[in-house]
Amino acid sequence: MINAAVLNEKRPVFGKLSNLLDYPNKLYMNEAYLETELDTAEAGTKDLLLRFWQEIETKSLFELQQFYTDSFDFTKKLSLYMTFYKFEDARERGQMLSKLKFLYEMFGLLAVDAELTDFLPLMLEFYEAGDWFQDERVQDLEVLFGVMEDGTYFLLQNLNEEENPYRYLIEAVRVELKACLLQKEGSQYVE
Repeated sequence: MINAAVLNEKRPVFGKLSNLLDYPNKLYMNEAYLETELDTAEAGTKDLLLRFWQEIETKSLFELQQFYTDSFDFTKKLSLYMTFYKFEDARERGQMLSKLKFLYEMFGLLAVDAELTDFLPLMLEFYEAGDWFQDERVQDLEVLFGVMEDGTYFLLQNLNEEENPYRYLIEAVRVELKACLLQKEGSQYVE
C-alpha cells in the first residue's frame, strides 16, 4: 500500500528526478540544481545523484543531449516508456496507456498528447503535480507504482549492463518509490 503522506513529502524529489530524466536542459543539468530540494530525499538518493553528476559533469550540454538521444531514442533496450518492457507494442499496452491517462485526469493532470502516458518523466511529474493527496482514491496510484516498478527494474538492468550514468537516476527513482510504500512485517519488495 502507498504511504500517501510520504509520497506527498517527496513531491520535490520526484519533480527533480522527472527533470533530470527528461531531455537534457541547462536549467537542470548542473551541480547546483542537483543539490537543491533534497530535504525529503532518501540518503541513498543523494549519493546516487552525486554519482550521476560525477559521470556527466565533463560533458557539454550538447554532448549530454546527444548521449541522451543515443541512449533512449534509438534502442528498445533502453526505453523510458515503462509499459514497453512488459507489453512492447501489444494491445494490452494500449489498454494500460488508457488506464494511465484516466488516472492522471482523475487526479487533475491533463497529459499532453506529445508524450505517451507511460513516459517515465511524465509519470514522475504526476507525482509532483497531481492532486491526489488526501483523496480517498489515492490507493488507485498502485497501478502507476506497479508500472514504474516493472519498467524501471528492466531499464536499470539494461543501463547497468552498459554502465550508463543514467542508471543512477533510475536507481534513485526505485529508492524513492520504495520509501513511499507501507511495508508489512516479513514482506519483501524487489530492489
